[in-house]
Amino acid sequence: MNPEAVTAEWLTDALGAAGALPRGTRITAVDGERIGAGLVGLNVKFSLRYVEGSQPGPLSVVGKFPSPDPVSRATGIGMRNYEREVRFYQEVAATVAIRTPACYAAEIDLASGDFVLILEDLAPARPGDQVAGCDVEQAALAMVELAGLHGPRWGDPSLHEIEWLSKTTSETATMIQTLYQSVWPSFVAVYGATLEPEQLALAERFGSALADWLTDREPASTVTHGDYRLDNMLFGTAEGGYPLAVVDWQTPGHGPLTADAAYFLGAGLVVDERRRHEEDLLRRYHRALGEHGVSGYSWSQCWEDYRSGSLAGVLMTVIASMVVAADERGVAMFTAMAQRHTAHALDMGAGDILPS
Repeated sequence: MNPEAVTAEWLTDALGAAGALPRGTRITAVDGERIGAGLVGLNVKFSLRYVEGSQPGPLSVVGKFPSPDPVSRATGIGMRNYEREVRFYQEVAATVAIRTPACYAAEIDLASGDFVLILEDLAPARPGDQVAGCDVEQAALAMVELAGLHGPRWGDPSLHEIEWLSKTTSETATMIQTLYQSVWPSFVAVYGATLEPEQLALAERFGSALADWLTDREPASTVTHGDYRLDNMLFGTAEGGYPLAVVDWQTPGHGPLTADAAYFLGAGLVVDERRRHEEDLLRRYHRALGEHGVSGYSWSQCWEDYRSGSLAGVLMTVIASMVVAADERGVAMFTAMAQRHTAHALDMGAGDILPS
């Protein structure tokens, strides 16, 4: 589906079925405006007008569609990003405690890859900025909110049965390592000059040990986001909005607890700020896990898992930067991620953790 297919009649039916419109209310006009800088999906804000004198529903909603860029669209289909996001809202969102936008419609055609999501407009909240980084208060909010994703389904055996959740097997680990090593020369050509020799050396060594790292790290235990970073977060403002809501659920998985936490802290804060505050921030996350029912997971184990998880950002940066179309802002984002994630992995002594 494309944004032009979102008509007043279609939205009236969709929002009515979701219980988001008063009975008998009809939308009379829809105006769309592209928003955000999504690299794999296309986001459009729809402003809605209603029959004069009727009780209105939402004055705006956000629609999400496949990317118009052929490379990014092929990535979204081939890596099942579109399918997973739709299924997350259909099957999982209501079972976890992390704040997400309300979902009014979620449809996908698996044969073509066409999909549509109609979501709550979270304005006047403002998106985080992966390039600039965030302050410590925002990071603390993100870590506590993350526990609301991980805690409620921690250790839930039914997650094994959800086929579309990304899972690591020996076969997928080998495929990911092969992909990482195949794009590595191109990554070095584009971003290598922005990194110190020891950062490049660690990332290159990681490529040869990646499959073992994926299969040897902490076991899968809960629902994960897979791309938990600032560009996928909306923070409340003085004008309103939730304190924090998390979007872009294209990479949910059944995986280890701390990979999301390490991935966020590794690049969400600039390096000096992360070094000063990461232990306190991770402790906040660990305490919040307990508030959501997680037990038997010690602080010392959490810290060791976090150290290993610092490599998750290196993995995402190298591969993602080479498989999606990136404009000027995208290049700046991947540059910041490459610099911060490799510094994080070095700080955590991740090279000592890698299988030899």
